[in-house]
Amino acid sequence: MAIFNAYPPLILASSSPYRAALLKRLNIPFKCCSPHIDEAPLFEETPQHLASRLAQQKAQAVREQFPQGLIIGSDQVASIDEKILDKPETHERAVTQLKVASGKKMIFYTGLCVLDGKTDQMELIVEPFYVYFRSLTQEQIENYLQQEQPYDCAGSFKAEGLGIVLFEQLEGSDPNALIGLPLIQLVTLLNKIGYSIL
Repeated sequence: MAIFNAYPPLILASSSPYRAALLKRLNIPFKCCSPHIDEAPLFEETPQHLASRLAQQKAQAVREQFPQGLIIGSDQVASIDEKILDKPETHERAVTQLKVASGKKMIFYTGLCVLDGKTDQMELIVEPFYVYFRSLTQEQIENYLQQEQPYDCAGSFKAEGLGIVLFEQLEGSDPNALIGLPLIQLVTLLNKIGYSIL
């Protein structure tokens, strides 16, 4: 059994309840701290670079409050044909996103950064995950959105809920990445930085 008080405090640089719920599965103590950064993409920035940059910036922003902490920064960017999809926020924008996604492949890039505030050691990866959508009718899209209202979710669906009915196929090395925190890679990065889960 790991002696967690021998490690620096673990901080999740996120206000996302989805990421917090995933991290709880590892049964390790942590705190959540919401980073305050500008998440707008840069001019002609690729989805991969945006996910990587924001994960790093979130970790660095929270480090100011927890300079002795071990900080996990993560950000997810959804894209179709290299075009970045924002969180829809409204029903109308969610309808538009799912119409565009119908019959297509959506790629989720999850940036993951583990930053040791005390030593400056940083580990950073981008984990891709591929979602292949069924061909969806207007009625199916409306029925789905009315039931689940995933307006705070990139891609306009909740994979851990009813969103699964929208897909023909999922492809990736860690299904947790689709929800927002690739736990397999997180354990790998924590190990590299000297934090053992077991």
